Amino acid sequence: MRHRLRAARLAAAALVIALAATACGGKQSDGKGGSDHGGRLTIATGNTTGVYYQLGGGLAKLISDDIDGYRAIATATGASVQNIQGLEAGTYDIAFSLMDTAGDAVEGKDTFTEPQPLQALTRLYPNYTQVLVRADSNIRSVKDMKGRRVSTGSPGSGTEVIARRLLKAAGLDPDKDVQAQRLGLPETVDAMKDGTVDALFWSGGLPSGGITDLTTTLKKKVRFLDVTPQLTALKEEYGDVYKSGTMPASVYKQPDDVPTVVVDNVLLVKDDFDPSLAAEIVKLIYGKRGDLEKVNPAAAEIDPAKGGRTQPVPLNPGAEKALQQIAGKP
Repeated sequence: MRHRLRAARLAAAALVIALAATACGGKQSDGKGGSDHGGRLTIATGNTTGVYYQLGGGLAKLISDDIDGYRAIATATGASVQNIQGLEAGTYDIAFSLMDTAGDAVEGKDTFTEPQPLQALTRLYPNYTQVLVRADSNIRSVKDMKGRRVSTGSPGSGTEVIARRLLKAAGLDPDKDVQAQRLGLPETVDAMKDGTVDALFWSGGLPSGGITDLTTTLKKKVRFLDVTPQLTALKEEYGDVYKSGTMPASVYKQPDDVPTVVVDNVLLVKDDFDPSLAAEIVKLIYGKRGDLEKVNPAAAEIDPAKGGRTQPVPLNPGAEKALQQIAGKP
């Protein structure tokens, strides 16, 4: 059964790549030339069973189909931290990121030793902190994870950032008090099924494919954990980038809604990204949001009224102008 599920997951991933990589020939774009310049745009996403990867594939298809001269491809990554590092290195042109990680990057703190030259295209949808434990683990709070085997997410991911912060907020040392397993979501799901980890952290939109797989397969053998008791400590340390939210019971067919901590997502580029191209991409996102919703329902929460709320990350000038036009402002 496990091998059949893995094969199905690989087939789904291949489908997303096929949708994204339409006519991916041509040179790599430097993002400086506008749509008449053309070339290839690489979009950094996240784990193959997460929402970043699905929506990144959808966005790549829209760009390839609707912006003359450009072909885009979505690539799987470890997510936020790795994506930002790849932007700086010139490996990627556009990147998905959690807002807390992006804020750290532009301010040059925590993971980042110096400020990163980033701009935002738009705020996206909120990420929900999804913390699951095996039902037989007797873990009832984050503090109960002491001494347990815990997947804290891929190295260099936004999930890892918030997992470590939640553990610290609960009074635990992530390096000493838990047996941290730095696994991507597909590997984490397999480990939960095998019983080789007791708990997992995941930050993603709703629904996230890997979490759907896990809750569908194990059903009552796993349960969600309420991490909102740590919210006050998070806000005191990091500000209002962390908010309270609720995962509706219907998303993963749970008995009740699950309170949780929410962080917004943002679409990033380097600060030399062409403003005219940025404007075209932003207009495309909002003009064809329905197409992205078909890829993953999380896109329904992409709201133009909130698109400019990317502080402390500055908006690309072209993106800012496009958002104003979408909002009907002069």
